[in-house]
Amino acid sequence: MIVRGGSVVTPEGVTEADIAVEDGVISAIAPELPGAGREIDARGLTVLPGLIDIHVHFNEPGRTEWEGAASGSRALAAGGGVVYFDMPLNSAPCTVGGAEFDQKRAALEESSVTDFALWGGMIPGNAGALAEMAERGAIGFKAFMTDSGLAEFPRCDDQTLYEGMREAARLGLPVAVHAESDGMVQALAGRAREAGAAGVRDFLKSRPVAAEVEAIGRAAALAGEAGAKLHIVHMSSGSGVRAALEARAAGVDISIETCAHYLYFTEEDMERLGAVAKCAPPLRAQAEREALWEALDGGEVDIVASDHSPAPAAMKQDEDFFCVWGGVAGVQSTLAVLLQGRGGRPVPLARISALTAANPARRFALARKGRLAVGQDADFTLVDLGARHTVTPESLFQKHGFSPYLGATFRGVVRRTVLRGETIFADGKIAGEARGRMVTHAQTRTHA
Repeated sequence: MIVRGGSVVTPEGVTEADIAVEDGVISAIAPELPGAGREIDARGLTVLPGLIDIHVHFNEPGRTEWEGAASGSRALAAGGGVVYFDMPLNSAPCTVGGAEFDQKRAALEESSVTDFALWGGMIPGNAGALAEMAERGAIGFKAFMTDSGLAEFPRCDDQTLYEGMREAARLGLPVAVHAESDGMVQALAGRAREAGAAGVRDFLKSRPVAAEVEAIGRAAALAGEAGAKLHIVHMSSGSGVRAALEARAAGVDISIETCAHYLYFTEEDMERLGAVAKCAPPLRAQAEREALWEALDGGEVDIVASDHSPAPAAMKQDEDFFCVWGGVAGVQSTLAVLLQGRGGRPVPLARISALTAANPARRFALARKGRLAVGQDADFTLVDLGARHTVTPESLFQKHGFSPYLGATFRGVVRRTVLRGETIFADGKIAGEARGRMVTHAQTRTHA
């Protein structure tokens, strides 16, 4: 197959070229390649590496009424994505051992149209199960430093986190943490509830930037002592980025992830939109969002993910905002937010490619993903930068047609998404059946 005449975003920059694909792998990138049996006309389109979304909650098995890999992976493909990393919760059972890992893998192989990786869970009492999950191909381990919202996935106290990090370091796998100070959050929320406070602004006050910054520093100190690779998920603030950079300067192996909704929305939007924009950490003030953009523009943010975490409409409705289930549905909008950029100034294409593909592949050792280069999997998306699209319930491929992005108009339209040389999304429709494979950390197994 030849992809003909697109603006190809490679690690070296953007070039007008053809892409040749053989057996699902890129075999050549050059102008005017010889003809082939199949051709895709990419003239006038930008060819980006397919997105690798390292942070989604597709909730399979057990809670597919919240999402499911069938609908979630199709939404990812419609947004230009080819790989997702599924979190160990909110599936039932949570992925905290070898048997649960096997169960989730089987479910995703049955229903996913994109490739995927699996996070293992780190909780009190399961240190001995980390090796089981690593042997099966876990991409890393996820831990909460505050309440996860699920009783079956309790937070890690400092001792549990430290011992888990030591085991993860022995296994050669990173540890991802939800970094918020449990003591601070619980005390502030308890005080608000005792006073009968139940609004959006009360929730925001209960999870201040200080809770994020404190937890990042503590997680970094533990990781440094344990010799572990640390990944901070869904960093919400410029202040949080600075805390992580201080740890990096001190020698901690730390990577920084933010999410599209922290770049696009502010806490005023949460007050305006309500439950559909509730998340933890919460949306931040304009100044923190601007500082986050400054860090991204300066190359200090490593990865942008979606933290797609939907729930049925009934769980997003409660007069007490503390009781509303948190989570933003946005797996289809990450690329759109980056192409829209800051104040209408799009993020440079090479930087988008790094944030959404090359850096995730490098950090999590995906041997053949993340770059448009010879020998890599033929994973890419064709984007029409001259077109615009408006997010509507009908345009969303996720299970529930609500999102904080509804009504927003973005630059760029995904025309086609290709996974290992096969089209999985084109012309507004999913093409073909489920074909996803599990990909793994190269230190455990190169390609499952």
